Amino acid sequence: MAGRINDDDVKAVRDAVPIDAVVSEYLQLRNAGGGNLKGLCPFHDEKSPSFQVSPSKGLFHCFGCQEGGDTIAFVMKIDHLSFSETVERLAAKAGITLRYEEGGYNPGHQRGERIRLIEAHQVAARFYAEQLGSAEAEIGRKFLAERGFDQAAAEHFGVGYSPAGWDHLTRFLRGKGFSDKELILSGLSQDGRRGPIDRFRGRLMWPIKDVGGEIVGFGARKLRDDDNGPKYLNTPETPVYKKSQVLYGIDLAKKDIAKASRAVVVEGYTDVMACHLAGVTTAIATCGTAFGGDHVKILRRLLMDNGSARVIFTFDGDAAGQKAALRAFEDDQKFAAETYIAVAPEGMDPCDLRLAKGDEAVADLVEPRTPLFEFALRQIVKRYDLETPAGQAAALNEAAPIVAKLKDPSMRQRVAVKLAGLLGIMEDQFVVRRVSRIAQWQRGKGDAPQPTRQRSYDDVPAPTAPTGPALNLRSPAHRTERELLKLALQRPELVSPFFDAYGVDEFTAPPYAAVRQCIQDAGGADGAPADYVDAVLAAAPNDTVRTLVRELAVERILAAKGADEVYASVQLVEVRRRAVDRRIDQLNAALKRLSHTNPEQVGAAQQEVFVLQQYKAALQAHGAAAL
Repeated sequence: MAGRINDDDVKAVRDAVPIDAVVSEYLQLRNAGGGNLKGLCPFHDEKSPSFQVSPSKGLFHCFGCQEGGDTIAFVMKIDHLSFSETVERLAAKAGITLRYEEGGYNPGHQRGERIRLIEAHQVAARFYAEQLGSAEAEIGRKFLAERGFDQAAAEHFGVGYSPAGWDHLTRFLRGKGFSDKELILSGLSQDGRRGPIDRFRGRLMWPIKDVGGEIVGFGARKLRDDDNGPKYLNTPETPVYKKSQVLYGIDLAKKDIAKASRAVVVEGYTDVMACHLAGVTTAIATCGTAFGGDHVKILRRLLMDNGSARVIFTFDGDAAGQKAALRAFEDDQKFAAETYIAVAPEGMDPCDLRLAKGDEAVADLVEPRTPLFEFALRQIVKRYDLETPAGQAAALNEAAPIVAKLKDPSMRQRVAVKLAGLLGIMEDQFVVRRVSRIAQWQRGKGDAPQPTRQRSYDDVPAPTAPTGPALNLRSPAHRTERELLKLALQRPELVSPFFDAYGVDEFTAPPYAAVRQCIQDAGGADGAPADYVDAVLAAAPNDTVRTLVRELAVERILAAKGADEVYASVQLVEVRRRAVDRRIDQLNAALKRLSHTNPEQVGAAQQEVFVLQQYKAALQAHGAAAL
């Protein structure tokens, strides 16, 4: 086993790779105020962004699913890597050479599995690209040329060629230090009678990259008649390649998808190339599988589900294309974006259309025109004889449940009216009522809502109000306490030195009291060093409290004109004033109980009440100056 990575090197990696730059490779981030950024969480489905990133703190936190941490934690979770694999990957990106505590350097064969498989794919991609220039690959270059792609296009998309022999790539990768086990696991090689042989032979090769831009697989196109394999052959399922979770071209298209709030879904590699070369740089394609829920998640994180977002599907007009469109419509409601379908004239795909009619025709094809739901309903309806009542009834029976799945009631009613027109039913309200009843029935069949997950705080009583962000919505006291803790974590200089004199008991919400204790255990807010938040996280007694610390460290401070000394003073005074009020109430209650049974205790209590009332008056009159 390789030794443990040097702690200083881990810190150097964490500091060198900005968290917002890393997160932006997977989802679109927008300004959330207070120097923070927000986006749709990549770890759970959501309609509005609750995932926040604090570049200044190097932290992320999702207020929906409670996932959070630093840059390393984000990459570990989203790419399913170990800690060492993540640090090695980020170090390579930052150009940092890592040191290991035991054994000196880290030999290649000891590196993490995922990193090794990615490296094998990178080496293979370079090998295939070089082979495209060989004499044997003339058939591949001709294929590309006939479809309007020159050498520059091939280089831009990384297109290559796999030699027709049995083990050209396998021998090449062995020479680069990759083991047979790694070659089989990667999907680049497969078992033969006498050992591993190349999986792809005599084919055009397209490298398939994930959202982060790493090559995870290949798509291979048949070129010769004597090739008995399928027309397209893709990398099999591997630890790094899941066909339902990759989109070809996403690495090239993601920035423009986010910028334009628009994505174009095509059916093949050459269609993606044609679209991009025609100026439609938001085009992507699935890889040997139907467009599904996991693909929706990828696009939603880039589109941010704003009201102007558009997704345009360009399926062929044949039966297979129509079937693909219906499958896409089943996932339509997972988008907040509006979905459309574009079918080229004469059933041409974007690649053929570009050859026949030029770039402008491709750009015109993907302009949103026909809503996907309308196309899907037309495909259903046209299978029935609408000249007869029986045909109308049968078409309605099939189409109405699909319309009923639309979650937006106004949208559902509008589509139901459209369906009535397609069916030729004059009384459109009959169709609207039918769809509404089915929708009610479908909702009734749904699973019961799951109870809200409760957090546990070691040695801290559970609050009666919901924990987490909702606390500041239910009580003015909780809201102020939350603001003060955010200031103490994000802008400690604004609340120092007063904050450190506040007792844990001045925070009425037990979760907030737990965070106050962590700050105290970490050395306090006064003179906080650069890694202050890390120290607070380290002082947390459990993951639940750590999660809340991350929340407060990245959540936007609610100051209308920005956090400053005036705003901080208001929070300090308000928390202290409420604590004084609570103590006065406690003493008054005690005085009622004591009555005149113990004159000495009564006198002491009355004196404390008097002092506290004077202190409260000073706070009201002079604010933070009275603290």
